[in-house]
Amino acid sequence: MDVFTLHRGTAPLLVSLPHDGSDLPPGLVPRLTEAAQRVPDTDWHVGRLYEFARGLGASILRARFSRYVIDLNRPPDDVSLYPGQNTTGLCPLHRFDGGPVYRDGQQPSVEEIVERVQFFWRPYHDALADEIARLHAQHGHVVLWEGHSIRGELPWLFEGVLPDLNLGTAAGASCTPALQARLQAVLERQQDYTWVVNGRFKGGYITRNYGLPAQGIEAVQLELAQRTYMDEDSFDYLPERAGRLQARLRELLECCL
Repeated sequence: MDVFTLHRGTAPLLVSLPHDGSDLPPGLVPRLTEAAQRVPDTDWHVGRLYEFARGLGASILRARFSRYVIDLNRPPDDVSLYPGQNTTGLCPLHRFDGGPVYRDGQQPSVEEIVERVQFFWRPYHDALADEIARLHAQHGHVVLWEGHSIRGELPWLFEGVLPDLNLGTAAGASCTPALQARLQAVLERQQDYTWVVNGRFKGGYITRNYGLPAQGIEAVQLELAQRTYMDEDSFDYLPERAGRLQARLRELLECCL
């Protein structure tokens, strides 16, 4: 069973979409609460949103399964990425609204989590590392772009309203100052979207682990507020709204090239 799809491009740019998937293994569905069965915390439609990146020559790696199976952007030892703040773990027990993912007594055991790491987490990361290595060998450098999205208001996770565009570079550690400055210049030039750099979302495990700018491997995460391209309640994709956003995303990815 394939747990990801990979389009291999020719440019030194890899777009990783670890939360794009919404599939659930059949045996898992009855163990989830009714609310969780809708997989509301999916990064809805980001694969469609970033499809244009193929035309830039980018590679695109997309997860197939929901983050409720396993969160590919968390470390395999499940150490918290945001100590002291509410967050979800490797095999989430809580939804982003704080409600339970599992029905009473149906949470995964330690043994089951180990199996999920081997079956779902490891193949995605092997593919990610291999594609980075392939592009780096060809070009001498590569940019890993982590594409994410989230509901713009989630009191359990953060206060207030999230900016439209949330750029994360692990506080400057995952990419060169020059790349961060180019990306920030794009955000400063436009007036359509609110934005922040290294705010609430500084970059998850993938950005922090794979970004090695001294070795020619840069990593950047962009967390989009979902209102910028979709209806947050129905999960419907809004093509006109998405098209406007894609113009800005294209500018950002072109900076990486």
